[in-house]
Amino acid sequence: MSAEKMQYAVRFCTNLVAAFVLAAILVACSHAPATVAPVTFHASGNPAHLSDWHVATAQDGKLQLNADVVPYDLNTPLFSDYAHKLRTIWMPKGVTAKYDAAQTFDFPVGTIITKTFYYPVPKGTARDAKSVARTYDQSRDFSGSGLDLTQVHLIETRVLVRREGGWAALPYVWNAQQTDAELARTGDTQALELVAEDGAREPFTYVVPNENQCAGCHGTDMKNPSLIAPIGPKARHLNRDYAYIDGRENQLVHLTRLGYLMGLPEAANVPRNADWHDATQDLTARARAYLDINCGHCHNPKGPANTTGLSLDIFTAPDRNLGFCKPPVAAGRGTGDHKVDIVPGKPNDSILPYRMNSSEPSVMMPEQGRSTIHREGVELIRAWIAAWQGNCDLAS
Repeated sequence: MSAEKMQYAVRFCTNLVAAFVLAAILVACSHAPATVAPVTFHASGNPAHLSDWHVATAQDGKLQLNADVVPYDLNTPLFSDYAHKLRTIWMPKGVTAKYDAAQTFDFPVGTIITKTFYYPVPKGTARDAKSVARTYDQSRDFSGSGLDLTQVHLIETRVLVRREGGWAALPYVWNAQQTDAELARTGDTQALELVAEDGAREPFTYVVPNENQCAGCHGTDMKNPSLIAPIGPKARHLNRDYAYIDGRENQLVHLTRLGYLMGLPEAANVPRNADWHDATQDLTARARAYLDINCGHCHNPKGPANTTGLSLDIFTAPDRNLGFCKPPVAAGRGTGDHKVDIVPGKPNDSILPYRMNSSEPSVMMPEQGRSTIHREGVELIRAWIAAWQGNCDLAS
């Protein structure tokens, strides 16, 4: 082969290899995930979109959590019209929350806590804007640490952010395209239908609370309604395992290992609420855990309902303060003509399950946060009351 042909062959091979390398780079770039900005703490203001916080991103059919955003769950969750929830915590580098055995942890400025409300898409039905599954099954919900958007329908995400002046609550409502959520300071309503496994449908109105209503549950000082705090991040609610990407681990241990929590005592000294839905656990423990998370944030000595004299948090002794043989402060339709909050052994004569079993605004308890009746929750509290011995002197 002549020198000229040899040079041509070398140039041809070099160009061919370069072309293959370039093609490989282009293919790799086309499949690489879009660059995600780091989580953004907004020290003031009200960002218009959930995406402005960069806590989670809806892309590639998933709601993906950003780096250092930690998911968590509760032993017994608040009932919200059978909605499922993805809860997360994020903190800036170099700060940590302080452990408390009874109250909400002391979170540092910069903490962002989110709770995304969503429903699984009903099995065997075409996806639409109204139909949502009434189920406790979460097996289809997740993809990695985030949510599989082909299997779930996002409704809203509530953001609690710890600023210099305290906590601020911002509600965001997801758009129809499920690509982002928009700030909804005045709240929102959505007409939905719960679809049971047997196909039965229950129409209801899902209500997103407005910014001011957040204090109705999250308020910590009734003399200053602007002071609010998270409800779920307490030791007794978080003391459980979570299936993280890298394996199962106790949530409190996990947060401590990540540097998000300090002061965690030995495991034997950490309180733990029961799982209300686990029938193998003690009935009283399950009922008290249910009342604690669903009612105790209002019905406690410092809560919005402290004037009723009825305390339903986990620390209340099983006596008159818990409602046993206690007449209501105010009579009316909310009593159902019953005389006391709890009559031992007689759920049909007790005000508490009567109000839980109603969806009428002037009767129902809790007063907000639901439009439907939590049938299984009512059954639990009725069974708990029925198991109690004793009687009330209703004639006096």
